Amino acid sequence: MMGISMEQIPRLRPGFRFQWEPAQNAHVLLYPEGMVRLNGSAGAVLKEVDGQRNVADIVALLEQQFPDAGSLLEDVSDFLKDAEQQHWIVFT
Repeated sequence: MMGISMEQIPRLRPGFRFQWEPAQNAHVLLYPEGMVRLNGSAGAVLKEVDGQRNVADIVALLEQQFPDAGSLLEDVSDFLKDAEQQHWIVFT
């Protein structure tokens, strides 16, 4: 994929589950082969990935949650590209 369109809808890949893990004190992605501990930014983005919201909706929600951060479009797009390359998410 060259770039991410604002209309694309990310969703977790089948077999992946996003949740808060108290023992890790962090959000994690669980999958059959293991677990990925996410940093705060990654957790905030993936928390909004529900298979219904498109990239534009996710960016808007995060900008409301973190008003001091300014424009998050580039950061969110970069993260979603990385998440796709890591095979955590797919786009519809």
